Amino acid sequence: MKIFIGADHNGFYLKEKLEDYLRKLEYEVHDEGGNKNDPDDDFPVFASRVVHHMRQSQDKDPRGILICGSGQGMAIAANRFKGIRAVVISEKAEAKLARNDDDSNVLALPAYLLEKDYSKAIDIVDTWLKTPFERIARRVRRIEELDNIS
Repeated sequence: MKIFIGADHNGFYLKEKLEDYLRKLEYEVHDEGGNKNDPDDDFPVFASRVVHHMRQSQDKDPRGILICGSGQGMAIAANRFKGIRAVVISEKAEAKLARNDDDSNVLALPAYLLEKDYSKAIDIVDTWLKTPFERIARRVRRIEELDNIS
């Protein structure tokens, strides 16, 4: 599985830790920035990079992980793109539901809540990556409806 990861200055340090962790688990991780902690950077730049590379990927199920202060800005930016289902997650149970029910493909993490609780961030990421989509008719239909909203 290819994972594209990006963060603004608020999520920079958590991104670096998660990237190292995911590489140790032998995921194919692509860092789309920021490459330094720059307080003048803008989260939409990194959200766009991650989504762009996900959409260009030949991987059958590419995933994105975005990190900013609240996670909300990244999710808003990512959800502007058709086919992206970005969710802000701060609890492991939410991660499971977002994958199982909604086939979320972008995880937006709130650094303000998780950077001091790294083990919680790991639990969320692990759960989100390992939970399969329950591909039943009503869930598939709802995702198709989402993709047809204009």
